[in-house]
Amino acid sequence: MSKTITCVGLGEILWDILPSGTRIGGAPANFAYHAQQAGLDSLVVSSVGLDESGDKALKVLSEAGLKVNAHRSHKVTGYVKASLDDKGVAIYDFAEDTAYDNMPMTDELKEIASKTDVCCFGSLAQRYKDGLTRKCVGEFLDAMPQGSMKIFDINLRQSFYDLEVVVAGLKRCTIFKCNEEELPVVCELLGMDKNMSSQEFYKVIADEYGLNGFIYTCGEHGSEIFIKDTYTHVPTPKVQVADTVGAGDSFSATFIALYVQGVAQQEAHETAAQVAAYVCTCSGAMPKLSDDLKAKLTALIDANKPR
Repeated sequence: MSKTITCVGLGEILWDILPSGTRIGGAPANFAYHAQQAGLDSLVVSSVGLDESGDKALKVLSEAGLKVNAHRSHKVTGYVKASLDDKGVAIYDFAEDTAYDNMPMTDELKEIASKTDVCCFGSLAQRYKDGLTRKCVGEFLDAMPQGSMKIFDINLRQSFYDLEVVVAGLKRCTIFKCNEEELPVVCELLGMDKNMSSQEFYKVIADEYGLNGFIYTCGEHGSEIFIKDTYTHVPTPKVQVADTVGAGDSFSATFIALYVQGVAQQEAHETAAQVAAYVCTCSGAMPKLSDDLKAKLTALIDANKPR
């Protein structure tokens, strides 16, 4: 009997206020949702307000089949107003000092962390230097088992990041993820050449921080994944884009979920690109996958189950 792999999306739950309507989101919640669709036992760990928006967020996530451990805060439930450019790419305006910025560490979370195999976290929920959430994220990651997988999806938004949070994330993570717009910013923050290639960057951070992997997404120009000494590149499928909200989260979640279940890197990478492309054809970050994609994921997982 194979062990169930537990996955936590750690950080923000928020409402994406889009031109097409309001949808539940937040990168860690998106990651947990898509990792669950790809076979992991997922949980979102966050904080929402003691308000109608918080009640509704928990209800919508529950209806999507996601388990949630959410502290109820006296701060407002997080939200972001997202407008879309002419390519359907989102431009964000975030509410500040919200519930997800004020997530305390508890004994219950320490217990959850001690049993977590995969965790995805980012920089947005840690945007305040002395905030409760920055402290909580660090303590949660430190309480995870040895050999667990920690994915730092940096997810730079507005000016809500600093060198301290980037370095702390790199020191704690096993896999780093960013996109083509974020890479030069990260390089400059770390005092590196902002024009260095993805391969050069991975070598530097792997040597300096002991990372096992780097996930690099380049929008319509494809994606690259470095895991230890294995490199894969996959072109981005051509689709009619509704919006790109959550596409990157679906990509990394699908890849990681398949990879930790034994699917080969190339196959997991190709499938992740297909899932992300499908998400781009939908409005919002958490669409249900098509029957074809669900069948493909199931077949890959079943084929790689221990006999």
